[in-house]
Parts: sequence; C-alpha cells; structure tokens
Amino acid sequence: MQISTNSDGQTVISTFEMTPGTCADVLEALQDAYAQVIRHQPGFRAVAIHVNDAQTRIATYSQWRAREDFQAMLRTTEMRERNRAIAAMCARFEPVMYEVAATFAPD
Repeated sequence: MQISTNSDGQTVISTFEMTPGTCADVLEALQDAYAQVIRHQPGFRAVAIHVNDAQTRIATYSQWRAREDFQAMLRTTEMRERNRAIAAMCARFEPVMYEVAATFAPD
C-alpha cells in the first residue's frame, strides 16, 4: 500500500467503536469480509486494519480505484448482510471517503 497525493483513487477510512469484549469478533468479521469478498471486488487496491490498545476501536484504511467501486461493493447483497452483522456488534460504524491532502516521509 502506498499513500500519495498523486493517487488517482479513492481513500476510505472506516471507524468502528465497540466494547473490548466484542473487539475480537468485529476484527474477525472484518478480516473475513476482506479475505472472502472485498479484496475480489473491482477497483479494490489495498487495506490496512488497525486496532487501538484498549480494543474499543478499529479503523480500516482502504484504497479503491474510484468512489463508484467502493459504493458498488457496499451495494452487493453479500456486503449488505455482512455490514448489518458488523454494525450490530458496534456502538458506531462510519465509513468516510477522503482525498490524500499531504504526505511526509523521513529525510
């Protein structure tokens, strides 16, 4: 995965809030969704999944060829069902689309 302001794609950062007791279940559901469904969708480029130390938040950073590719994935029957199950385990679940505004690397 490479982050660049020259990217012609769509970045999506999704945040999931849950209790520490359900973090492992949400993480497993997300990993399964990416392994079995999402990574095979047209326009998918890459994802990184992050878990905070308290196990109360998960964030995913995904890259797509275009906004429409991400939206099409969300509309599939498979992902609608998976997202309902994931949302039921979370207090909050929010995907947001971003453009890369700046990047910095060490000297």
